[in-house]
Amino acid sequence: MVFMRFRPRIFSPSLFGLSKPRTPTLAASPPAAAAARRRIVSMASSTTTSEDALRRALAERQAAVDAQAEAVRALKAAGAAAAKAEVDAAVEALKALKVEAGAAARRLQAAVGAGGGGAAREEMRQAVVNTLERKLFYIPSFKIYRGVAGLYDYGPPGCAVKANVLAFWRQHFVLEENMLEVDCPCVTPEIVLKASGHVEKFTDLMVKDEKTGTCYRADHLLKDHCKEKLEKDLTLSPEKAAELKHVLAVLDDLSADELGAKIKEYGIVAPDTKNPLSDPYPFNLMFQTSIGPTGLNVGYMRPETAQGIFVNFKDLYYYNGQKLPFAAAQIGQAFRNEISPRQGLLRVREFTLAEIEHFVDPEDKSHPKFVDVADLEFLMFPRELQLSGESAKLVKLGEAVSKGTVNNETLGYFIGRVYLFLTRLGIDKNRLRFRQHLPNEMAHYAADCWDAEIECSYGWIECVGIADRSAYDLRAHSDKSGVPLVAHEKFSKPREVEKLVIVPSKKDLGLAFKGNQKMVVEALETMSEKEAMDMKAALESKGETNFQVCTLGKDVVITKKMVSISMEKKLEHQRVFTPSVIEPSFGIGRIIYCLFEHSFYTRPSKSEEEQLNVFRFPPIVAPIKCTVFPLVKNQEFDDAAKVIDKALTTAGISHIIDTTAISIGRRYARTDEIGVPFAVTVDSATSVTIRERDSKEQIRVGIDEVASVVKQLTDGQSTWADVSFKYPSHIGPQGDQE
Repeated sequence: MVFMRFRPRIFSPSLFGLSKPRTPTLAASPPAAAAARRRIVSMASSTTTSEDALRRALAERQAAVDAQAEAVRALKAAGAAAAKAEVDAAVEALKALKVEAGAAARRLQAAVGAGGGGAAREEMRQAVVNTLERKLFYIPSFKIYRGVAGLYDYGPPGCAVKANVLAFWRQHFVLEENMLEVDCPCVTPEIVLKASGHVEKFTDLMVKDEKTGTCYRADHLLKDHCKEKLEKDLTLSPEKAAELKHVLAVLDDLSADELGAKIKEYGIVAPDTKNPLSDPYPFNLMFQTSIGPTGLNVGYMRPETAQGIFVNFKDLYYYNGQKLPFAAAQIGQAFRNEISPRQGLLRVREFTLAEIEHFVDPEDKSHPKFVDVADLEFLMFPRELQLSGESAKLVKLGEAVSKGTVNNETLGYFIGRVYLFLTRLGIDKNRLRFRQHLPNEMAHYAADCWDAEIECSYGWIECVGIADRSAYDLRAHSDKSGVPLVAHEKFSKPREVEKLVIVPSKKDLGLAFKGNQKMVVEALETMSEKEAMDMKAALESKGETNFQVCTLGKDVVITKKMVSISMEKKLEHQRVFTPSVIEPSFGIGRIIYCLFEHSFYTRPSKSEEEQLNVFRFPPIVAPIKCTVFPLVKNQEFDDAAKVIDKALTTAGISHIIDTTAISIGRRYARTDEIGVPFAVTVDSATSVTIRERDSKEQIRVGIDEVASVVKQLTDGQSTWADVSFKYPSHIGPQGDQE
């Protein structure tokens, strides 16, 4: 699933309150890591020419202002010796230079996104959040007890939106791709998460207020400091700005020592108390528990849902008729003990994930339905654009795959399907991009990784991660459990193949390495063909060779009698292999919050004295599909409303009936605020009007047709333009009275 920072199952979101955990398993080799870091440094140092020039221009104008101010002070100090005209001219020149400096400051402020833009985003965010909480889409959990950071309750409309998003996810992915859906426990035995790497490395770096003990995410403090300086300190030199951007670029790659050194260098203190901070140290994000009454069987609340799919691969493969490719899917709760949750629904301690594990032959990653998405064009942000300091660009998906920007067709197919899913939900396609992971983010075993990022008031937020994770996960669980999680390809006739055979002499290795024998044996057995043949040549020529055992962290001497290496020809009737995994992972809470922001807008009331809040949810997402309003209180209209109510219920359409005495316009406004797309106004016993939320247009239909018309609209079988063409428009005396 998606992680924002350190991540044992590396690739990605982030999803969901997510932090990105540190890579638990093998990182890149030192030379590769160094090369990756150099590329990131080059990206950070390539400060855009425009911003660099603006900072230099401001510095030059400020220097001119200071010099002229000194000249004015000198003239005034001279007193009568200086002519009044000369002083006046110097003062006017100073004023002109200040005007130029002010203009330069405003241009720089606009370039870095400081000032009004940030204030406008904050104002918009507050309007959205206030509306969501007031209308009970979500609220802080345990509110009467002052709540717990990072935990939220969904109220009635929030639950409905979430259910609708998940229902569409199932339809768009599980049904469309014939996926096998599973539902696994949230409590996971420790051995499973040891195999996946979570127990050892699922960590974020934490610092503490040395006086109060309050904990903070170390990388968050450094990130906030750098961003604030870049956005608000217009006196920064271009060199200092480039340095801060460099820090932001390599933030995920900094070790605990490097992170601590930067915090001290920049004088970062506890934000609440201004007290000094401790050195950073790792904190495991999993909630630990025990299984059974003895407390001896350690378990954890799962930090993601994917491990349940991996450990069930053997049974799922059998259920699928031992055929590849196939996909398994799971929707469920995941838990992360975030150090300092913030940003509302974007970073929480319990959240909903929807994850897909698509198992495919590593030698054939083509996809028969890729042609269906190949012509899609959307914003893509491949690593070369990031490393050169450029912005995301519109790219056709087919071109990205054919050029190798996206590693393979199956990965590309899921990127396209994710794009369609998000845009059909109501995410603005102009504020959606697919960002490729940089070298310092990639796991050593991953073939390619992309994040679907959505722009909101908090910036670009990772909401979906799509990764080709190769065969790492199945191999890890095979090694730990001893159960081979493999697939088979049967040949029509036997094939003669040449295979590498490595036979360690456990007796000789035991005498030489004693308690370390097992680690040496495992290292020998997992050698690549090239490594093995190089060792064979060295043993035959010298009788011994040095061999690096990573798990021991050192080289050992292997002699000729300790291992037998050969290439043997064999007849094989089938090929046995470990499948690769393409993994799309969705942070449902993050997607929903971004949807809230993308759907929110305001419009003036009829009196134009106030702004009315509206959520433009597509019908597929809207918590309530329509409302029914008797225009006035009388028995005839109430009876008609009951007939419509029964028909809507039979059709499975969520709706509410509002018979309050307030004006019809106010009732429209009240339901617009929770995103109801259609309103049925009962103003006669035989026909009614149906109003569309955003255009405020109305049509007139017969009472017996209401349910079928609304059903067509909410199921996507018809558009508002379709029904507007079919049924007469209506401009009644009630209109919109907001």
